[in-house]
Amino acid sequence: MRKITLALTAILAAGCVFNTTYEEETSVTDDSYMRVEGRKNFGSSHALMTTPQPCVVIATWDREHHPNVMVAAWAGQLGATEVIISLSQHKTTENLEASKAFTLSFVDRNTLVQSDYFGLVSGKLVADKIARVGFTVTSSPNVNAPIINEYPLTLECKVRSFKDGILIGEVVNMSAEERILTGGKVDLDKLQPVVFDASANVYRAVGEAVGHAWQEGKVYLDNQ
Repeated sequence: MRKITLALTAILAAGCVFNTTYEEETSVTDDSYMRVEGRKNFGSSHALMTTPQPCVVIATWDREHHPNVMVAAWAGQLGATEVIISLSQHKTTENLEASKAFTLSFVDRNTLVQSDYFGLVSGKLVADKIARVGFTVTSSPNVNAPIINEYPLTLECKVRSFKDGILIGEVVNMSAEERILTGGKVDLDKLQPVVFDASANVYRAVGEAVGHAWQEGKVYLDNQ
């Protein structure tokens, strides 16, 4: 369970948002908040917000047991074994109501083009969009949802709750291809996940490690 938590935390911290059209940056003209002196103030609607966020895809079965996939707009880790995703109405939301389960996969460099396509078309209009990009699925052995085989890292989730567009999923299992592991842990250098830069409307690669968590700040502890 600790491996699930640590790996999920690392990748969700990498960040990304998909398939959202943002307006160009404009000057704030309303008076609904107090300006911070010495900085440019954007208000509450600028695209940057909490970007970057993880680039993730949600896979579900429909009522006829056909696989469907969508790209989530906002996703994150809620607890040690829970994820939270904000969703508007989609074919996926209809599937979630029926199946009570889904898989969550992380987009990497190798699946970027196909994933971008998944965010461009609706499953209501293109029922076979997974097959159209040459991807395949396998039934999850743990939840009532498909696993898209081409994504090297996937979380199998049960729907804990889904209300007012907020989906909370319980992670039952995390599975990863051996090729992205080092010492039994997910290696981001091998996974090569991508993030979405909402300010520039581009995808970016996760960069090099720049420090060790809960280690770098100890220099201040030593000086106390």
